[in-house]
Amino acid sequence: MAQYLLQVAYTSEAWATLVKNPQDRFSVVSKALENLGGRLVGGWLSFGDYDFVGIGELPDNVSAAAFALAAAAGGAVKSVKTTPLLSTEEGIAAMKKAGTSGYAPPKAGRSKK
Repeated sequence: MAQYLLQVAYTSEAWATLVKNPQDRFSVVSKALENLGGRLVGGWLSFGDYDFVGIGELPDNVSAAAFALAAAAGGAVKSVKTTPLLSTEEGIAAMKKAGTSGYAPPKAGRSKK
């Protein structure tokens, strides 16, 4: 199953609600991922640009996009970022495949006017 880095930033209104009524949002995220055929591997509250960071396993990109859309549509988040993660083996396979792509970087030289 594919793994994804999930990053969520709450709105100030959502934080005001959570301060008044602290609650476990990880269980909500976990249930949503399970409903999409996946699972929450781990989740953390964090400082910085994102308030929640998690690793989720989902069957495919459509399921990952569905979670991001559902979270965004709920109105409590101002930003959702979903990043596909590659295992070391997948990364090495991608590196090998890149070597056969035939891609060439731009070359320095005189510009044609």
